[in-house]
Amino acid sequence: MQLSRKFRLPALSCSLAVLFCELISRPYANMGICDDGPYVLIAQKLAATGHIVYNGWPAAMLVCQLYLGAAFIKLFGFSFTTVRMSTLLVAVLTAFAIQRIMVRAGISERNATIGTLALVLSPLYLLLSVTFMSDIIGLFAVVTCLYGCLRALQSSTPNAAIGWLCFAVAANLVCGTSRQIAWLGVLAMIPSALYVLGSRGIWRAGRRALWAGWAATATGALFVFACMHWFARQPFIQPEHLLPGAFPLPHILWEFSYSVLDAALLLLPVIALFLAEVRRTRLRTLAAVAVCFVGYTFVALHPSHLRSTFPLEPIPAEIGEWVNVHAIYQFLLIKGEPPIFLNTGTQILLTVMSFGGLLGLFASFLRPRLTPASVDAPTRTSWAELAILLLPFTIAYALLLTPRAATTGIHDRYLLSLLVVALIFLVRYYQERIQPRLPAASILLVAVVAVYSVAVIHNFFSFYRARVAIASEIRASGVPDVSVNNGWEYNFVVELQHSDHINDPRIVLPAHAYVKTPPLPADTCPMRWHDFTPHIHPIYGVSFDPNACYGPAPFAPVHYARWPYRTPGTLYVVRYLPTAKK
Repeated sequence: MQLSRKFRLPALSCSLAVLFCELISRPYANMGICDDGPYVLIAQKLAATGHIVYNGWPAAMLVCQLYLGAAFIKLFGFSFTTVRMSTLLVAVLTAFAIQRIMVRAGISERNATIGTLALVLSPLYLLLSVTFMSDIIGLFAVVTCLYGCLRALQSSTPNAAIGWLCFAVAANLVCGTSRQIAWLGVLAMIPSALYVLGSRGIWRAGRRALWAGWAATATGALFVFACMHWFARQPFIQPEHLLPGAFPLPHILWEFSYSVLDAALLLLPVIALFLAEVRRTRLRTLAAVAVCFVGYTFVALHPSHLRSTFPLEPIPAEIGEWVNVHAIYQFLLIKGEPPIFLNTGTQILLTVMSFGGLLGLFASFLRPRLTPASVDAPTRTSWAELAILLLPFTIAYALLLTPRAATTGIHDRYLLSLLVVALIFLVRYYQERIQPRLPAASILLVAVVAVYSVAVIHNFFSFYRARVAIASEIRASGVPDVSVNNGWEYNFVVELQHSDHINDPRIVLPAHAYVKTPPLPADTCPMRWHDFTPHIHPIYGVSFDPNACYGPAPFAPVHYARWPYRTPGTLYVVRYLPTAKK
């Protein structure tokens, strides 16, 4: 018992590290962030009425997180921050589970802790942990399923295997009601675990364990079908389509290539360790690495309609939705350009470390195979069994991302589950192929990333609080919110105060819910996504540029802090109509 508790202390430290970094970042703002504004309002209505009523924006089912958010509202009262703290609770539990998974996957306690911190202290994980988006709870559904599968594979009795398989199925089904793609745990990971159990021989797993596992999987598949059937018949949802209308193969391949580079950046404290492998390789291997580097440079510099800039890390456009050079959410629809947080020199350094780490990993594959290092991991699962357990899930997950790659793009937050899989393989490969202990440099890199992440989250929420402050200033002058364009995230919440749904053309039920919005007057400053919010007719708008549209409005600018810079960011109010038309 004492040994078991000792092994859980590193996992607890990972959870506390997440909580500590979040608290010192001051992550609060009373407005919607990305998609979560409409989600928060659904949770508020659920807490008040006991019914889930969608409002035109969700494509995810959200059920589990809605009930969790409603419980927090009941306990602590309503605010955007209160609801988001329910996600933080799940993020803390997820950090604990990831560390235990890595140990169960054959990684030493020390290496598992460093690897877990590399992911959970990344800006992507920490940012999503203090929103009401479905990504973190979807990740929790996947990792709890994976943990249950590993425990089933390592069980010494059939009854224990049955118990852990049933736990994996139940946890994945319940938490997957928030984000449907997480159900790949039941549909891909559980069958893979059962295959591994069966391949060991019935004497090892027990006939009852196999039959019980397949019965639980079949029941889970029926549950998934029933939930999807129910969700498809709910009013004011956005139905998802498995097949894109078009299949632009070059664009899809480019999106996945960008995603690999982005994943390397998001796991930088681990992937950068492989840089040293480039200089340890033979001349032939160095030549192969050089060819890869030259090829990357050529493709990056060659003109292409698939990208508009040189692909320096963080990757721009839709992939760097959360982790980008501005250190705020990328898709704002606010006039002007936000200030740069990462200069070009820093981008070049990050690109060299992440892409160079990938080249080093590739180079290590070409080196002569070394004698496996002895590792002090308390449990172990073979490479073959890990591959069988995780590769079908990974392939299925990547295939389900293809429609997004063809349309909206693969955003960085879509990679969370795949990052856990990559982390397991990278850390275990390093400790067995390179050296048993991750070097001290990895701890230093984790600390640097954590400091960066704290600054990013602080600046992120400071910016959102500034938008709330500038809206309050305009409202205090007698101008209603419907006369202000404060970016689509703020506008959506305003729209839902005047309507029961976002006016989205993708809504199928009820029929004719979408009504095409008449265009704004011809001399109005252009406003993207006006069709989604027909109640908003802007007279003023929030801007990074005081001279945008028809110039400054008679309102004081609002400044927001930007760690570690002394110069704050500034938001202005600009006119959306000529002065004579006010």
